[in-house]
Amino acid sequence: MPAERTESEFILRSAEFEPAYMALYRSGELHRRANEALERLSHCLVCPRDCGVDRMANKTAACHTGRYAEVSSYFPHFGEEDCLRGWNGSGTIFFSMCNLRCVFCQNFDISQFLRGPEVRAERLAAMMLELQNTGCHNINFVTPEHVVPQILEALPLAVERGLRLPLVYNTSSYDSLDSLQLLDGVVDIYMPDFKFWDPALSLLYVKARDYPAAARRNMREMHRQVGALKLDERGLAKRGVLVRHLVMPGEIAGTESIMRFLAEEISPDTYVNVMDQYHPAGRVSETQFVEINRRVAAGEYWRAIAVARSAGLWRLDHRRLGLTFCSR
Repeated sequence: MPAERTESEFILRSAEFEPAYMALYRSGELHRRANEALERLSHCLVCPRDCGVDRMANKTAACHTGRYAEVSSYFPHFGEEDCLRGWNGSGTIFFSMCNLRCVFCQNFDISQFLRGPEVRAERLAAMMLELQNTGCHNINFVTPEHVVPQILEALPLAVERGLRLPLVYNTSSYDSLDSLQLLDGVVDIYMPDFKFWDPALSLLYVKARDYPAAARRNMREMHRQVGALKLDERGLAKRGVLVRHLVMPGEIAGTESIMRFLAEEISPDTYVNVMDQYHPAGRVSETQFVEINRRVAAGEYWRAIAVARSAGLWRLDHRRLGLTFCSR
């Protein structure tokens, strides 16, 4: 990291911040985007699966979600990064189901089996407002890739009733480019995972050979829209990209290649959370996927941190070990 770079360059003061969607709402563009997104549900190409089913007629395919989003839970979440959770929590809305099939999913029941209640646009908007009223610092859409149209349908209703919080798009990165372009000027904070670099391993572990290519393409687009992460004077995230990377047993995720890509093709100023909390879950057991049936060793995690720093990334969030490389 060049000596002159400091966190002070990435401050967006709260007095100067307005959620991105407000300008689109005032111009009428937000309503137009919502209508366009809903039209795409009739021959669904919302994610890279390109299923083509008529979700407006409540048909389902890979994501098992029809006309309406399903929400498994919503609440102020205090387990997110400090810059998101703050002191009142991140207003998380957990959508049921997923367009990936990660064999080790840490939320396997929610993503694969547990069906939450269907929520119409009015109810989804009400959830956002409830979270705002509890004092949450943002609205955090978790696993939103397959319900972008439903989010856009609900958002104008929430704005009409007073929503003014930044939106966090908390994604696996398995999004369609069309969906992300509909979110341009809507989302303030993109929080993408970068799970695997190798297509063969992606096919094995998340059931999507094209995942790495989609993640690279989408991170370029997210950064084009909102740039490097900016915090306000209190340390709360306001706008930008925050990348998550889960270190895997045996270093199979391709961490070195991922970190090099982020530093060289996105920005060395990319804010990255290198995560150590992998544990065997989902389909991983003593008889299936035994090679990842263990926790990550401390040495594996610290090598990942070293690799990130060596690549030129300097805004690293790893508070779980009580340290920070974010400030000098």
